[in-house]
Amino acid sequence: MSWFIGWFTDMTAWKTIGIVGQIVFGSRFFVQWWMSEKAGRSVIPEAFWYLSIVGGLITMVYAFHIEEPVFLMPQIAALVIYGRNLHLVRREKRELAR
Repeated sequence: MSWFIGWFTDMTAWKTIGIVGQIVFGSRFFVQWWMSEKAGRSVIPEAFWYLSIVGGLITMVYAFHIEEPVFLMPQIAALVIYGRNLHLVRREKRELAR
């Protein structure tokens, strides 16, 4: 437990950025859960993809700063997937509007 207290008291701006990225990224699951409960079925709302992109970008910047390729490479790939999913959601909305 003392390692955690030491890590927490030695908080830098970059650690804060990393934590914020993880919080934003993790919040997407609560949004998805809440919307699914509301609908009574599994739903992935558009906000899920926006939170994925924002959280992923922040986490990617942090991983780049700490020079951690194990963290960085999956974030880059995931951002492509999140962007593609958001594109598909928008395309479906346009088609339904016609």
